[in-house]
Amino acid sequence: MREILEAVATGDLSPAQAEAQLRGYATGDAGRFDAAREQRRGVPEAVYAEGKTAAEVAELVATAVETTGRGIATRIDDEQVAAVRERIEEAFPDAEVEHRERSAVLAVHSATFDFPDVDATVCVVTGGTVDAGPAGEAVAIATEMGATVERIEDVGVASIARLLDQVETLRAADVLVVAAGREGALPTVVAGLVDTPVIGLPVSSGYGHGSDGEAALSGMLQSCTVLSTVNVDAGFVAGAQAGLIARAIEGDSGSQK
Repeated sequence: MREILEAVATGDLSPAQAEAQLRGYATGDAGRFDAAREQRRGVPEAVYAEGKTAAEVAELVATAVETTGRGIATRIDDEQVAAVRERIEEAFPDAEVEHRERSAVLAVHSATFDFPDVDATVCVVTGGTVDAGPAGEAVAIATEMGATVERIEDVGVASIARLLDQVETLRAADVLVVAAGREGALPTVVAGLVDTPVIGLPVSSGYGHGSDGEAALSGMLQSCTVLSTVNVDAGFVAGAQAGLIARAIEGDSGSQK
């Protein structure tokens, strides 16, 4: 503790960095940022931007960069993106800001951030183009966790030949995230073709009854092939679960060498 206090006194550590080291979180006007989540859980903390003001999102992302070297925001809109960019340019001019517009994910990395590297592949599959938003969120988080991420787009069961053409790629992956709306049949079909873990990601798309994702969710929960299912549009959770599985696979592979 004394070393931390001395570092604050000399300016080598900011108060937020010191609090993060001592308590595991940093406190600001916009709330508390869980700076120790990645070390504790293996999943990086992210700022859920929806429902927050642009200033609150900018402050939390800046706190994340200050304390961990990286800031992630999900469900972020254009006004919030602009606020984050302005704040980061002022506080961390050498940091890189990446905005994945379709998936509404923003990631900031400081110049000294040490990106994780996991020797395992996550493949994210979509039934149709409409599934790209939640699927992209899964891609972003699995990538941030260090996995190699591949994508297979638009292979829904309405034309199953499109899926069968990709079986070799599906089987080569270490873990699969399969996003689908409507009746949510795609993850069930994929899980019947591979011997790797499959995470079903129901998407709130389709017509009429069940178009809010309930039909897709119910279909995946009732799957006769073995798979795991996350909540509707929960791309972050699907990507994080895939990242954790990828890390575990890499660990098992390393122990067998």
